[in-house]
Amino acid sequence: MTDYLRDGAQIYRQSFATIRAEADLSRIPADLEKLAVRVIHACGMVDVVDDLAFSDGAGAAGRAALAAGAPILCDARMVAHGITRARLPAANPVLCTLDDPAVPEHARALGNTRSAAAVELWQPHLANSVVAIGNAPTALFHLLDLLAAGAPRPALILGFAVGFVGAAESKALLAERNHGVPYVIVRGRRGGSAMAAAAVNALASETE
Repeated sequence: MTDYLRDGAQIYRQSFATIRAEADLSRIPADLEKLAVRVIHACGMVDVVDDLAFSDGAGAAGRAALAAGAPILCDARMVAHGITRARLPAANPVLCTLDDPAVPEHARALGNTRSAAAVELWQPHLANSVVAIGNAPTALFHLLDLLAAGAPRPALILGFAVGFVGAAESKALLAERNHGVPYVIVRGRRGGSAMAAAAVNALASETE
């Protein structure tokens, strides 16, 4: 029989210990340290911590919002599925509007992607929400346009859009023009649903 570690809890402990031993977390504030560790764990690259950027108090803002029952707005089903419901402190609703029947018509009217059109449907839920974008740069760009036009402010934006077209630019724009909304991003092309979900899971519970 192949010899390998089989205990799930021990695998987590060893993984997080390895990350803390190998990653330089010295510039990460205390309220985001567990988030940084979980994001690294989600992608397997310790150097991603060098590309994390954030506003002051972002971790505390996200935790407070989740504790108060904030909805979590996700741009992709994979982000929503990656959020561990048992960690959520207030049975927080997790919403992904990408499959809403209204999205295709919104997309045609906007002349934009379905991901951007789905963000239109977030507006009744935006105030004091936690936004987790782990896929589409167009979703993040459109969210920033809505905020510029006066849409309600989320409590936190987690910007982990990924890819070669617009990902780096959308996250850089969030850092430049966050409209007073706390944020966490990973700069550049890297990102993804697993990282965005990991960030939510880290903020949802103090348990590592």
